[in-house]
Amino acid sequence: MLKLTHHLSFILLFIRISVIAAEGNSSHYQISSIINDTYNLYDTNLRYITKKIHEYRETAYNEYQSAKLLADFLEKEGFLVERGIANRTTAFVATYESGDSVNTSTSGRIVSFNSEYDALPVLGHACGHNLIAIAGLGAALAVKAYLNETKCNGTVKLFGTPAEETGGGKIDLVNHGYYKTVDMNIMVHPTQKHGGAFVPYLALQGFEVEYFGKAAHAAGSPWAGKNALDALLTAFNSLNALRQQLHPSFRLHGIILNGGTAANIIPDYTRGEFVIRAPTVEQLQNDLKPRVVACFEAAAIATGCQVKITKKSAYNDVKQNAVLGNRYELYSVVQGTLLPSKQEQSLFSTGSTDQGYVSYAVPSIHADYRILTENNQGPHTKEFELATISEKAYLETIKASKALAATAIDFLEDDVFAKNVIDEFQSSNTNTTATTA
Repeated sequence: MLKLTHHLSFILLFIRISVIAAEGNSSHYQISSIINDTYNLYDTNLRYITKKIHEYRETAYNEYQSAKLLADFLEKEGFLVERGIANRTTAFVATYESGDSVNTSTSGRIVSFNSEYDALPVLGHACGHNLIAIAGLGAALAVKAYLNETKCNGTVKLFGTPAEETGGGKIDLVNHGYYKTVDMNIMVHPTQKHGGAFVPYLALQGFEVEYFGKAAHAAGSPWAGKNALDALLTAFNSLNALRQQLHPSFRLHGIILNGGTAANIIPDYTRGEFVIRAPTVEQLQNDLKPRVVACFEAAAIATGCQVKITKKSAYNDVKQNAVLGNRYELYSVVQGTLLPSKQEQSLFSTGSTDQGYVSYAVPSIHADYRILTENNQGPHTKEFELATISEKAYLETIKASKALAATAIDFLEDDVFAKNVIDEFQSSNTNTTATTA
């Protein structure tokens, strides 16, 4: 059975390569010696950096050591590094520009990558941001080497983006115009299953919901109180009932942060945190959000309490640029990576990312790649956290990073490809909502 599965995997891989390579001569799309040599040269550095970031376990906007480690290294390698950008101490942008152009086929386009490095509270790097950090770093180093060796006219930027998990550091960079300085932005993310460049990421809106009631003795005079915990629980029950009428692609989840102070006191204050998600910003804003807010408000009316609803983090869905995605996948499969079809990827259940905000500003992809985990456990688990420091995870990250670098180099060198990328972006941005915030 194992042998049959192994053979089937190679058959599927061959079919996938054939389909993707239909866009051109597949022999042309190989990882160049410049790219391979760059990763060989920096292998020790990349291993050290991912290991240290994994050890630092720094949470949102506290990634001081991780940001410094990356920025210092990039500076040493000849990049111009601007630290503390967008009023965020742990954000940076590193730039390398080639000024000696002898290649008239290019027009000095600017390619960019992202490095994430924030960890989750308690779990640490259970979302693999220590790997994302070196995927972006390696790609930037490879493009720099290409610019130097070929005298191609172009620029590469690496954005150091904090707080992807909670806060959305890329949103700050978008709002301050940093992504408007580049022509494209691409990144990868590890997961426990075979992914690709067409995995959907959902639009997200967070809420803090507070209920204000009136305290009373829970046994002596409960009728004199207004129970803020009843209000919060009624909101939860209303959301649970709402799920029956929601599309299966919508998501609702929440926790109680403050449920009262003592069992014998009618709670006069409670607080919860909620997150809602939908496949697109339009669906989130126009369909899901009004119905969820109505549940919060109705719970207050039903219990005689007052409610305060505060918007928190808001992420757009990711607009995967199909032209960039096809090219990235081509460079993945020629390295032996097994990828699901676009249709299979479209059915994946995923989360949300602040890269969605970037994808509304500039042509982008947020591609998934597989790392092996115990019991096939996915992100935000202890098993995934342990897997992100494994040798196999490192090697898969390098393959994904090489695909990023090769895609970016094509964008610099191939005028037709670059135009197709930009045309696809402009077409996808017609009649769309700019932000969930």
